[in-house]
Order: sequence, then structure tokens, then C-alpha cells
Amino acid sequence: MSFPEATLRLLTGVPKGDRALELGEVRADDPEQVADVIRAHPDIFNYDELYVDEHRAIGQYEADEKSLYAFLWDSSLPPEFPIIVENGEMEFDLTATQKQFEAFGSALEETNRDYELLTLVHTDEQDSLLTDRQWEYVTVAYRRGYFEVPRECTLAELADAFGVDKSSASETIRRGAGRIIGQFIVSRE
Repeated sequence: MSFPEATLRLLTGVPKGDRALELGEVRADDPEQVADVIRAHPDIFNYDELYVDEHRAIGQYEADEKSLYAFLWDSSLPPEFPIIVENGEMEFDLTATQKQFEAFGSALEETNRDYELLTLVHTDEQDSLLTDRQWEYVTVAYRRGYFEVPRECTLAELADAFGVDKSSASETIRRGAGRIIGQFIVSRE
């Protein structure tokens, strides 16, 4: 059974013996139906449904397939989550030195897998895109789910975490996010 409209997000995963222990999210019109197909797949074991609503299901399970982890760790790069799977294609981010990135590219070429580099961002310490404060605020906001739809934390919660008022937190996050978006747009033109 195929679900081309569904988005699968691998939120985290680690090798566990001969398998991988993973936390996965399904986003679809009927996420429970997609989760049932995943649960019944012969490579999936011990599937526990942790959360479900009308558009999203989250499950923890063990999977026989762990080649992604082996490939990434052989290239000396830990995976960055979430890893998004849509229409049979996987999308993920990597943060690496130029040497690590080149080694990753060589390893990828050796697998004969089709791939596409979507974006490449290069920064130097002296030419940093964000101030240290913007970097900290945007990173914490992202990790706590501030940019998710629906939001998983509020501006007030972020302001409390930083010990500042909401307007200061908002301004710092907006300026940082604006610089990131501006860099993205310039790099795509």
C-alpha cells in the first residue's frame, strides 16, 4: 500500500544490536492508517504508538534496516534529525567541515545512489551569518518547536528560558530568522 501524500519524519534513531531503535512521525490525512501499514511491515518490530491525532501519529519501533546509520557513521558524520521521507525520497541536513563533506560526497558516489544537493551553506568564523545571541535564540526556538505548526512552545516560554521580556526574545529571533531566510533566498537566486 502506498501513501504518496504522507510525510514520514524520522525524529531520532540509534543502532540497537542487529536493528535500529527509531522514533518516527507520520503526517497524513489518515495517519493511523499509514501507521498501521508501518506496524505490519516485516522489517518493523515492537511498534508502540505514542501519540495520534487527526493529522499526525508518532511511534517508537525497532527496524531491521539500519544502513542509513552505517553509511553516515562510516562517513564520520552523525545524522541530523529529523530525516524527512516523502514519495520514496529522503531529505536530511549535514553539518560538516569541508574535508568531511568531500569524504561524504565520495562515499555517496561509491554507493551508486541517486542524490541531489539541495543547498550548500558555507560560513567562516569571521563572516558569521548570525550573532552569537541570534544563533542561541534561533537554535533554542527551533529545538523547542517554536517554528513548528502548530507551535510546540510559546514566545513567553522562550523569553522565560532566556530571562528576557517577550519583545526582546521576539526581536532577536525575528532578526536571526530574517538573516537565515535572506541567505537562503540569495543562495537560490
